Amino acid sequence: MEVEAFLLCDCATDQQGKLNVLGAFDRLYTRKIPAVHPACAVALRMRFDKFEEGEHTIKINLIDADGNPAGPVFEQPIPVRIPENDNSCIRDIILNIQGLKLGQTGEYRFDFAYDGEQKACLPLKVIQVKENVQSE
Repeated sequence: MEVEAFLLCDCATDQQGKLNVLGAFDRLYTRKIPAVHPACAVALRMRFDKFEEGEHTIKINLIDADGNPAGPVFEQPIPVRIPENDNSCIRDIILNIQGLKLGQTGEYRFDFAYDGEQKACLPLKVIQVKENVQSE
């Protein structure tokens, strides 16, 4: 399995195997803590080779700077079936998150594990700004 894309973004969709991503980011600016981001998505695109057919498990979770769980956990089995005339296939996973609450400023990360093995992480930094600065 190869990770082709792993992004934190404003929104994402999958239309018949076409991954659409809007507004990828890695920083969240807020005026107050806890910060609440109204809506975002984690978009994951994986490529599988023929020998990887079968049932696999993926897990995506949010971790704070101390290594503690800090938000949603997505864990799901995914079947991988490769069409007869192909050598590989892609699978898109989109995790839509509403009202993401982040309790402190600093470093966070979304971890991605495949069959129990960490494969990728997405950093997210929460930054508190003064009232006169635009926030995301």
